[in-house]
Amino acid sequence: MPIFYDCQRCTACCRWPGQVRLDEATILSIATYLGLTESAFIQRYTRLRADRRGLALLDQPDGACIFLEDSNCRIQAVKPQQCRDFPNRWNFPGFEKLCHALPRAVDDAEYLRLVTQATGLPPETAA
Repeated sequence: MPIFYDCQRCTACCRWPGQVRLDEATILSIATYLGLTESAFIQRYTRLRADRRGLALLDQPDGACIFLEDSNCRIQAVKPQQCRDFPNRWNFPGFEKLCHALPRAVDDAEYLRLVTQATGLPPETAA
């Protein structure tokens, strides 16, 4: 039986160091949401990824996401797919020690419905 993790918006995942990768569609979406040109958004909020194969969001000096303010995501409505996917479509060993998402056992159909709803992806890609 699959486990679905209900996000509690604790923002722990927004405070971990790492790279939030951006694709062209996400850059356009966030830039539009913020009322910026793509170029202005890229200059102000992104950096070259470590593998030099694209862009990632900048971090705050403490490692938190540049868009985290207190316990709120400034771009919640258009946050990157990587952010929407955590912790159900990707996570890492031991994430439960930091993340306050509530685990619950669900059947396969309910898991697919919940993951699809949480990630915004069509059902065929949410499994």
